[in-house]
Amino acid sequence: MSILDSLALLAQTTGLSALTWGNVVMIAVGFILLYMAIAKGFEPLLLLPIGFGCVLANLPLTGLMDPGGLLKYLYFGVEHEIFPPLIFLGVGAMTDFGPLLANPSTILLGAAAQIGVFVALLGADLLGFSIREAASIGIIGGADGPTAIYVTMKLAPHLVGPIAVAAYSYMSLVPLIQPPIMRALTTKEERQVVMEQLRPVSKTEKIIFPIICTVLVTLLLPAIAPLLGMLMLGNLLRESGVTERLSKTAQNELINIITIFLGTSVGATMSAENFLNLKTIGLVALGLVAFSCGTAGGVLLGRLMYKLSGGKINPLIGSAGVSAVPMAARVSQVVGQQENPGNFLLMHAMGPNVAGVIGSAVAAGIMITLLQ
Repeated sequence: MSILDSLALLAQTTGLSALTWGNVVMIAVGFILLYMAIAKGFEPLLLLPIGFGCVLANLPLTGLMDPGGLLKYLYFGVEHEIFPPLIFLGVGAMTDFGPLLANPSTILLGAAAQIGVFVALLGADLLGFSIREAASIGIIGGADGPTAIYVTMKLAPHLVGPIAVAAYSYMSLVPLIQPPIMRALTTKEERQVVMEQLRPVSKTEKIIFPIICTVLVTLLLPAIAPLLGMLMLGNLLRESGVTERLSKTAQNELINIITIFLGTSVGATMSAENFLNLKTIGLVALGLVAFSCGTAGGVLLGRLMYKLSGGKINPLIGSAGVSAVPMAARVSQVVGQQENPGNFLLMHAMGPNVAGVIGSAVAAGIMITLLQ
C-alpha cells in the first residue's frame, strides 16, 4: 500500500469524514448549553454535563452510545429509572419541609402550579402528539428535571433528550421567566404585603411527615413510589438525627456522582437524528407554555388566598409552587424585596416550593397510572 493510499485510508477513519451538518448544529447546541452553564451560571450542575454529553454524542465514529460504549452503559441508569429516584434521595436529604408544615395551606399553591402540566398536555394533544408524548411534555411544567425524565422514560423514551434539556433549561431560566408573569398578575399593593413569621415546627412533626406522606400518597398512587419514597427517605435521613453520615452522603457524594452520570448520559441522547425535527421544536415551545402556566396558576391562587386571608398572604409566594427548589423561592424573595425592601418572603415561599416537589411527583403518578 502506497503512502497516498495509507493517508486516504486514515482520512476515511477520522470523524471528519462522517461529520454531517446535523452533527455541527447539535455540537453548536452543546456549546450553547456549556456557555449558559459556565458563563451565565444557569443550572451549571446539570447543564454542563448535559451540554458536554451532547457534544460527545455528535462527534462521529466514537461509539460512545453503541452497545458496549461507555455512555451506553451509563444510560442504563436512565433507561431503567435508577438515576432519577437516587437524585430525589439527595434532594430529600437537602430539603427542609418545616415551612410547609408551619403553613400547610401553602400545599395548595404547589398543587395550583401543576396546572401548567395539564395545559401543556392538552396543547400537545391538539398539536398531534400522542397522548403519552403529550403527558411527557406536560410534566415539564412541574419544573422538576428528574420527574420529567422518569415520566418520559415510562411513556415516551424517544423524547427523553429534548424533554430533559427543556426541563433543565427552563429551571435555570426561572429568574428570567417568572418575574414578568408575577408582576403582570399582581398589584403593587399585593406585592408589598409583609407576611407574619412562621410558627416553629417540632422535630417530631418533621420526622412523622415523610413517613405519613409516603404511606398515604403511595397507597393512592403506587406508580410514584420510587420517586416519592426516595425523596422522603432522604428527608427522614436528614430529620431523624441518627443517620448524619448517611444524610451527608446523600446530600453530597451520592447526588454529585449521580448528577454527573445522569446529565452526561441524557446529553448523549441529543443526537442530530433525535433532536433536529419540527416535533422537538414544538416540544420545547410547549415546555415554555407549561412552565409559564404553572407559574401563573400558583400566583393566581396566591391572589385568591390574599383576598380570603384579608391581605395576610403575599401572592408572590404562589410562583414558588413550581418545583425548581430553591430558585423559585428566591425569585419570590427578590421580586418582593424590589417592591418592599423590608419584605422577607424566602421562608414563606419555601412552603409552596417544597410542596411543588410533591405536587410534580403526584402529577407524574397520575400520568403514569392512567397512560402506562
